[in-house]
Amino acid sequence: MTSKLFLAGSLFAALAMPAAFAHEDDPKAAHAMDHAPIGVMTDHRHRQGEWMLSYRYMTMQMDGVRIGTDSVSPDTVATTVPNRFAGTPMQPPTLRVVPDDMGMDMHMVGAMYGLNDRITLMAMANFLTSEMDHTTYMGGMGTTQLGTFTTQSEGIGDTSIAAIIGLDDGTDRTHQVNLSVGLSLPTGSTTETDQILTPMGMTPTPRLPYAMQLGSGTYDAKVSLTASERTGKWGYGGQVATVIRLGDNDQGYSLGNVFEATAWLAYEPQPWLSLSGRLKAKSVGQIDGIDPAIVAPVQTADPDNYGGETLEALFGVNLLRTKGPLTGHRLAAEIGLPLHRDLNGPQLETDLTFTLGWQKAF
Repeated sequence: MTSKLFLAGSLFAALAMPAAFAHEDDPKAAHAMDHAPIGVMTDHRHRQGEWMLSYRYMTMQMDGVRIGTDSVSPDTVATTVPNRFAGTPMQPPTLRVVPDDMGMDMHMVGAMYGLNDRITLMAMANFLTSEMDHTTYMGGMGTTQLGTFTTQSEGIGDTSIAAIIGLDDGTDRTHQVNLSVGLSLPTGSTTETDQILTPMGMTPTPRLPYAMQLGSGTYDAKVSLTASERTGKWGYGGQVATVIRLGDNDQGYSLGNVFEATAWLAYEPQPWLSLSGRLKAKSVGQIDGIDPAIVAPVQTADPDNYGGETLEALFGVNLLRTKGPLTGHRLAAEIGLPLHRDLNGPQLETDLTFTLGWQKAF
């Protein structure tokens, strides 16, 4: 993880030389603060006939197990947390396989098009890579460890399409209110498999738990409302957003609905540079239903061990090149740290998120 952030930071620093982003004294010119922090989607729209291409790299790191608001040790999970599949063949009474940490990298490619000054169309596809490290405990009781293993999944995730509708007059760069109505298409796999180590010392290749699958498997409605304002060197904004699962997938379940609210404050010392601070509150429901092919003595195999409430603080920077051969190119980064986590546990707890993005309108 450290090497990934170092490489991303080096690239960002190389592209962020102040001389390269010098700004003409033009009150109608574009500003770095015209866009929300890079982690906020569907925040802005474009003029009629204008296109924007974007790329985002996002990484999320999870480490340690939490039940509710309390961190717990792997030994506690292995000896005290009941296994919902106990009583079926080869299933111990408690969770004898415990996740230690997980990393997820996502590459997102998007396009936006101004259908007219009030409606912008958007599409976004992504590619995910996930790794989860586990410790397997021996037999059905005690704290003797049998060994460790890592599962991986990689591939195309779900695809999103949306219309962003302006609720203001669409002519003022300093103020926007936008409603986004979209749909997530189930292009990501929900049948990924990998080899594991069981408490009995066997190494089968079953279907991976829900957290390691690449998509939801369902059509999902995505709606958000965003308001932003720029006044002098200061800007602020907020967004409320939801993801509603539209039925069950082919495996017999649906992921939990998502409700999110975020607010940010930004400062623009120069028109080519803005710095931001943001708070994000998120509530995710438990999984509804169950995949009969996912049966294992591990917390991630239980649909009840998903969802919860979190509060995150994020710090970001937006850059806009306004002259020279790269005029109009935007570069932005944002790092997020947890403030509060109340999880339907046991679950791995998120320790850090990082997003690096590029955008270009033409």
